[in-house]
Amino acid sequence: MKSVSFSFGKNWKRFLKYVNERRLEEAKISIKKFMGREDLNDMSFLDIGCGSGLFSCAALKLNAKNVFSFDLDPFSLDCCRFLQSKVKNPDNWKICEGSILDENFVSRLGKFDVVYSWGVLHHTGNLWEAMRKSARLVNDGGFYYIALYNKTGGIRGSKTWTSIKRLYNMSPGFGKYLLEISYIVVYYFMPNIVRLKNPFSTIRDYKKKRGANWKTDAIDWLGGYPYEPSTVDEVLGFMRKEFPDFKVINIKRASGLENNWFLFKKSG
Repeated sequence: MKSVSFSFGKNWKRFLKYVNERRLEEAKISIKKFMGREDLNDMSFLDIGCGSGLFSCAALKLNAKNVFSFDLDPFSLDCCRFLQSKVKNPDNWKICEGSILDENFVSRLGKFDVVYSWGVLHHTGNLWEAMRKSARLVNDGGFYYIALYNKTGGIRGSKTWTSIKRLYNMSPGFGKYLLEISYIVVYYFMPNIVRLKNPFSTIRDYKKKRGANWKTDAIDWLGGYPYEPSTVDEVLGFMRKEFPDFKVINIKRASGLENNWFLFKKSG
Protein backbone atom coordinates (compact mmCIF):
# COMPACT_ATOMS: atom_id res chain seq x y z
CA MET A 1 0.00 0.00 0.00
CA LYS A 2 1.28 3.46 -0.91
CA SER A 3 2.49 5.48 2.07
CA VAL A 4 0.33 8.52 2.79
CA SER A 5 1.76 11.53 4.61
CA PHE A 6 1.59 15.31 4.64
CA SER A 7 4.40 17.84 4.15
CA PHE A 8 3.95 20.16 7.10
CA GLY A 9 7.01 22.10 5.98
CA LYS A 10 5.43 23.27 2.72
CA ASN A 11 2.52 24.61 4.73
CA TRP A 12 4.89 26.32 7.18
CA LYS A 13 6.68 28.01 4.29
CA ARG A 14 3.42 29.75 3.42
CA PHE A 15 3.11 30.77 7.09
CA LEU A 16 6.43 32.62 7.15
CA LYS A 17 4.99 35.70 5.44
CA TYR A 18 2.76 36.20 8.50
CA VAL A 19 5.55 35.96 11.08
CA ASN A 20 6.23 39.27 12.78
CA GLU A 21 7.07 40.60 16.25
CA ARG A 22 3.43 40.37 17.33
CA ARG A 23 3.23 36.66 16.53
CA LEU A 24 6.58 36.04 18.19
CA GLU A 25 5.31 37.81 21.29
CA GLU A 26 2.18 35.60 21.33
CA ALA A 27 4.40 32.53 21.08
CA LYS A 28 6.46 33.74 24.03
CA ILE A 29 3.30 34.43 26.06
CA SER A 30 2.04 30.91 25.30
CA ILE A 31 5.21 29.34 26.72
CA LYS A 32 5.32 31.63 29.76
CA LYS A 33 1.69 31.17 30.73
CA PHE A 34 1.64 27.39 30.42
CA MET A 35 4.96 26.92 32.19
CA GLY A 36 4.16 29.52 34.83
CA ARG A 37 7.46 31.33 34.50
CA GLU A 38 8.67 34.59 33.00
CA ASP A 39 11.70 33.28 31.14
CA LEU A 40 13.84 30.25 30.30
CA ASN A 41 16.99 31.77 31.73
CA ASP A 42 19.92 29.30 31.83
CA MET A 43 17.72 26.46 30.48
CA SER A 44 18.44 24.31 27.45
CA PHE A 45 15.47 23.93 25.08
CA LEU A 46 14.81 21.07 22.64
CA ASP A 47 12.18 21.68 19.94
CA ILE A 48 11.07 18.34 18.50
CA GLY A 49 9.45 18.81 15.11
CA CYS A 50 10.31 22.50 14.98
CA GLY A 51 7.97 23.28 12.05
CA SER A 52 8.15 27.00 11.28
CA GLY A 53 10.76 27.58 13.99
CA LEU A 54 8.55 30.16 15.69
CA PHE A 55 8.72 28.51 19.11
CA SER A 56 12.44 27.85 18.88
CA CYS A 57 12.84 31.55 18.22
CA ALA A 58 10.48 32.36 21.10
CA ALA A 59 12.54 30.18 23.46
CA LEU A 60 15.67 32.01 22.38
CA LYS A 61 13.95 35.35 23.07
CA LEU A 62 13.00 34.02 26.52
CA ASN A 63 16.72 33.74 27.28
CA ALA A 64 17.13 29.99 26.87
CA LYS A 65 20.79 29.07 27.34
CA ASN A 66 20.74 27.11 24.11
CA VAL A 67 18.11 25.95 21.64
CA PHE A 68 18.28 22.77 19.58
CA SER A 69 15.66 22.35 16.83
CA PHE A 70 15.09 19.37 14.60
CA ASP A 71 12.55 18.16 12.07
CA LEU A 72 12.28 15.42 9.48
CA ASP A 73 10.75 17.69 6.82
CA PRO A 74 13.40 19.64 4.83
CA PHE A 75 10.90 22.43 4.14
CA SER A 76 10.38 22.89 7.88
CA LEU A 77 14.14 23.11 8.34
CA ASP A 78 14.24 25.81 5.66
CA CYS A 79 11.62 27.76 7.63
CA CYS A 80 13.50 27.36 10.89
CA ARG A 81 16.77 28.48 9.33
CA PHE A 82 15.03 31.48 7.78
CA LEU A 83 13.87 32.63 11.23
CA GLN A 84 17.30 31.87 12.61
CA SER A 85 18.80 34.21 10.00
CA LYS A 86 16.34 36.93 11.07
CA VAL A 87 17.90 36.91 14.54
CA LYS A 88 21.44 36.92 13.09
CA ASN A 89 22.22 33.20 13.38
CA PRO A 90 23.12 33.03 17.08
CA ASP A 91 25.67 30.40 18.09
CA ASN A 92 23.34 29.03 20.77
CA TRP A 93 20.62 27.98 18.28
CA LYS A 94 21.37 24.73 16.45
CA ILE A 95 19.14 23.20 13.75
CA CYS A 96 19.39 19.80 12.12
CA GLU A 97 17.40 17.12 10.30
CA GLY A 98 16.26 14.14 12.32
CA SER A 99 13.41 11.96 13.51
CA ILE A 100 12.38 11.31 17.10
CA LEU A 101 11.87 7.67 16.10
CA ASP A 102 15.48 7.28 14.93
CA GLU A 103 17.31 5.70 17.85
CA ASN A 104 20.76 6.45 16.43
CA PHE A 105 19.89 10.13 16.09
CA VAL A 106 18.11 10.44 19.44
CA SER A 107 20.91 8.72 21.36
CA ARG A 108 23.33 11.49 20.35
CA LEU A 109 21.14 14.42 21.46
CA GLY A 110 21.90 14.44 25.17
CA LYS A 111 19.54 15.87 27.83
CA PHE A 112 17.64 19.14 27.98
CA ASP A 113 15.97 21.26 30.64
CA VAL A 114 12.89 21.74 28.45
CA VAL A 115 11.80 19.14 25.91
CA TYR A 116 9.09 20.75 23.80
CA SER A 117 6.94 19.14 21.12
CA TRP A 118 3.68 20.84 20.26
CA GLY A 119 1.34 18.97 17.93
CA VAL A 120 4.03 16.71 16.51
CA LEU A 121 4.34 13.32 18.20
CA HIS A 122 0.87 12.19 17.07
CA HIS A 123 2.01 12.60 13.43
CA THR A 124 5.07 10.33 13.65
CA GLY A 125 3.17 7.10 12.99
CA ASN A 126 4.10 5.73 16.42
CA LEU A 127 2.88 8.08 19.16
CA TRP A 128 3.84 6.01 22.19
CA GLU A 129 7.36 5.25 20.99
CA ALA A 130 7.81 8.92 20.11
CA MET A 131 6.75 9.85 23.65
CA ARG A 132 9.01 7.20 25.12
CA LYS A 133 12.06 8.45 23.23
CA SER A 134 11.35 12.16 23.77
CA ALA A 135 10.68 11.91 27.52
CA ARG A 136 14.05 10.21 27.98
CA LEU A 137 15.68 13.43 26.78
CA VAL A 138 14.53 15.44 29.82
CA ASN A 139 17.16 16.45 32.35
CA ASP A 140 16.64 15.73 36.05
CA GLY A 141 14.49 18.59 37.31
CA GLY A 142 13.56 19.44 33.72
CA PHE A 143 10.23 19.88 31.93
CA TYR A 144 8.40 17.82 29.32
CA TYR A 145 6.00 20.11 27.40
CA ILE A 146 3.86 18.40 24.75
CA ALA A 147 0.54 18.86 22.98
CA LEU A 148 -1.36 15.94 21.46
CA TYR A 149 -4.60 15.71 19.50
CA ASN A 150 -7.54 14.64 21.62
CA LYS A 151 -9.34 11.40 20.79
CA THR A 152 -13.12 11.62 20.47
CA GLY A 153 -15.89 9.33 19.31
CA GLY A 154 -19.05 9.81 17.29
CA ILE A 155 -19.73 10.59 13.66
CA ARG A 156 -17.52 13.70 13.80
CA GLY A 157 -14.89 12.04 15.94
CA SER A 158 -11.33 10.89 15.44
CA LYS A 159 -12.07 7.87 13.23
CA THR A 160 -14.02 10.00 10.77
CA TRP A 161 -11.22 12.55 10.65
CA THR A 162 -8.63 9.86 10.06
CA SER A 163 -10.52 8.97 6.86
CA ILE A 164 -10.89 12.63 5.83
CA LYS A 165 -7.20 13.31 6.35
CA ARG A 166 -6.25 10.28 4.32
CA LEU A 167 -8.64 11.37 1.55
CA TYR A 168 -7.16 14.88 1.56
CA ASN A 169 -3.62 13.59 1.12
CA MET A 170 -4.62 11.21 -1.67
CA SER A 171 -6.61 13.85 -3.57
CA PRO A 172 -5.28 15.88 -6.53
CA GLY A 173 -4.83 19.63 -6.15
CA PHE A 174 -8.42 20.56 -7.02
CA GLY A 175 -9.77 17.93 -4.62
CA LYS A 176 -7.63 19.37 -1.82
CA TYR A 177 -8.93 22.85 -2.65
CA LEU A 178 -12.56 21.72 -2.42
CA LEU A 179 -11.94 20.04 0.93
CA GLU A 180 -10.21 23.17 2.24
CA ILE A 181 -13.11 25.42 1.18
CA SER A 182 -15.66 23.04 2.68
CA TYR A 183 -13.77 22.85 5.96
CA ILE A 184 -13.33 26.61 6.23
CA VAL A 185 -17.03 27.25 5.55
CA VAL A 186 -18.29 24.56 7.94
CA TYR A 187 -15.85 25.09 10.81
CA TYR A 188 -14.90 28.78 10.60
CA PHE A 189 -17.82 30.63 9.05
CA MET A 190 -21.01 28.72 9.84
CA PRO A 191 -20.54 28.46 13.66
CA ASN A 192 -20.01 32.22 13.88
CA ILE A 193 -22.93 33.03 11.62
CA VAL A 194 -25.23 30.81 13.69
CA ARG A 195 -24.11 32.68 16.83
CA LEU A 196 -24.62 36.02 15.03
CA LYS A 197 -20.89 36.73 15.28
CA ASN A 198 -18.65 38.17 12.60
CA PRO A 199 -16.54 35.26 11.24
CA PHE A 200 -13.90 37.69 10.00
CA SER A 201 -13.26 38.94 13.53
CA THR A 202 -12.50 35.35 14.56
CA ILE A 203 -10.03 35.08 11.70
CA ARG A 204 -8.50 38.46 12.52
CA ASP A 205 -7.96 37.51 16.18
CA TYR A 206 -6.67 34.02 15.44
CA LYS A 207 -3.04 35.11 15.84
CA LYS A 208 -3.71 35.33 19.59
CA LYS A 209 -3.66 31.52 19.56
CA ARG A 210 0.08 31.03 20.05
CA GLY A 211 0.86 33.43 17.18
CA ALA A 212 -0.78 31.07 14.69
CA ASN A 213 -2.45 31.80 11.34
CA TRP A 214 -5.99 30.49 10.77
CA LYS A 215 -5.47 29.24 7.21
CA THR A 216 -2.16 27.58 8.01
CA ASP A 217 -3.81 25.75 10.90
CA ALA A 218 -6.82 24.76 8.77
CA ILE A 219 -4.59 23.13 6.15
CA ASP A 220 -2.39 21.63 8.86
CA TRP A 221 -5.47 20.02 10.41
CA LEU A 222 -6.85 18.68 7.13
CA GLY A 223 -3.51 17.36 5.94
CA GLY A 224 -2.03 16.18 9.22
CA TYR A 225 -1.43 12.49 8.53
CA PRO A 226 -0.34 10.09 10.02
CA TYR A 227 -2.81 10.95 12.77
CA GLU A 228 -2.84 9.19 16.13
CA PRO A 229 -5.03 10.97 18.70
CA SER A 230 -5.13 10.09 22.39
CA THR A 231 -7.20 10.86 25.46
CA VAL A 232 -5.84 12.68 28.50
CA ASP A 233 -6.27 9.51 30.54
CA GLU A 234 -4.31 7.46 28.01
CA VAL A 235 -1.40 9.92 28.09
CA LEU A 236 -1.39 10.17 31.89
CA GLY A 237 -1.61 6.38 32.19
CA PHE A 238 1.33 5.95 29.84
CA MET A 239 3.44 8.47 31.75
CA ARG A 240 2.63 6.89 35.14
CA LYS A 241 3.66 3.48 33.84
CA GLU A 242 6.71 4.42 31.77
CA PHE A 243 7.98 7.50 33.63
CA PRO A 244 6.84 7.42 37.28
CA ASP A 245 9.43 10.07 38.17
CA PHE A 246 7.53 12.66 36.08
CA LYS A 247 4.97 14.79 37.90
CA VAL A 248 2.06 16.53 36.16
CA ILE A 249 2.45 20.31 36.52
CA ASN A 250 -0.23 21.59 34.15
CA ILE A 251 -2.88 20.27 31.75
CA LYS A 252 -5.06 22.14 29.30
CA ARG A 253 -7.86 19.83 28.17
CA ALA A 254 -9.40 20.10 24.70
CA SER A 255 -13.17 20.29 24.44
CA GLY A 256 -13.17 18.52 21.08
CA LEU A 257 -10.58 17.38 18.57
CA GLU A 258 -7.98 20.02 19.36
CA ASN A 259 -4.76 19.48 21.28
CA ASN A 260 -4.55 18.52 24.92
CA TRP A 261 -1.57 20.34 26.45
CA PHE A 262 0.65 18.63 29.03
CA LEU A 263 3.48 19.89 31.21
CA PHE A 264 5.41 17.35 33.26
CA LYS A 265 8.41 17.88 35.53
CA LYS A 266 11.01 15.20 36.09
CA SER A 267 12.16 14.75 39.67
CA GLY A 268 15.76 15.40 40.57
